[in-house]
Amino acid sequence: MSKDKDPSARDTHYATLRRAHRDAKRERGEIPTPQKQKRKRPGSDDWKPPALEANQVFLYGLHTVRAALENPERKNIQLSVTQNALARLDIDAEALGIPVQMVSPQDIDKILGPEAIHQGVMLETRPLPVRRLEALKQSPLLLVLDQVTDPHNVGALMRSAVAFDAGAVITTMRHSPTESGVLAKSASGALEMIPYIQITNLADTLGELHELGFHTVGLDSEGPAPLEESLAGEKVALVLGAEGKGLRQKTRETVNTLARLDMPGRIKSLNVSNAAAIALYATRRHLKR
Repeated sequence: MSKDKDPSARDTHYATLRRAHRDAKRERGEIPTPQKQKRKRPGSDDWKPPALEANQVFLYGLHTVRAALENPERKNIQLSVTQNALARLDIDAEALGIPVQMVSPQDIDKILGPEAIHQGVMLETRPLPVRRLEALKQSPLLLVLDQVTDPHNVGALMRSAVAFDAGAVITTMRHSPTESGVLAKSASGALEMIPYIQITNLADTLGELHELGFHTVGLDSEGPAPLEESLAGEKVALVLGAEGKGLRQKTRETVNTLARLDMPGRIKSLNVSNAAAIALYATRRHLKR
């Protein structure tokens, strides 16, 4: 049988074309890139997350827990830690003022699940105090998120915001992650270093920021001008949308201006956390002038 008449060869050909089409759409940011499938650890199929109270948060990981313990605004309840992790934390357990429970890694797995990379330490704590926009009057740089739902991305965005000394990360209450162990672990301590403000209505909040003197810039791949030419004033709030969807129409209509990141290479879209880091760097250069 010839190749043209072989059904399996024809199916393979069309499957290759479909994959190429999907990959091109992912590069343009039109559809999200799927998360890599991790090999499941033993016991992951049987684990069920415990029911948490509304004011109960479990943080884990050495950097995350160390930052939380050093944050005076945290109300911590109990530290569960292995002997090795306690040595790596390098803290005075007796001076913490909370119970310290020595446990095995498996004890923490039972609460967080076997997939959590907890490094032998877990902190039961309360959510951080609610912050208000009025407290940001003196901040010249803010990062605003329009329904970025992935806690890993939001954690990475927090790290970039802290690195470039932004005054806060502002996001909506709906369609965005609440304070959690996954978010805090992805932020690697940054959650303790920057206000994470969740608001009800983004368009109204942008209006309040305008009244506080902020020039709001929405990042859009089809923006009319490069970011560097769109920055103005002594206070800037950068607004980023979710991967694939981008900014919602109401957000696009409310910001002062839309701007794009000019990318001369063959790939024309970036992960939202990478795009934010570039935009924060450019905005900091503008503010220093």
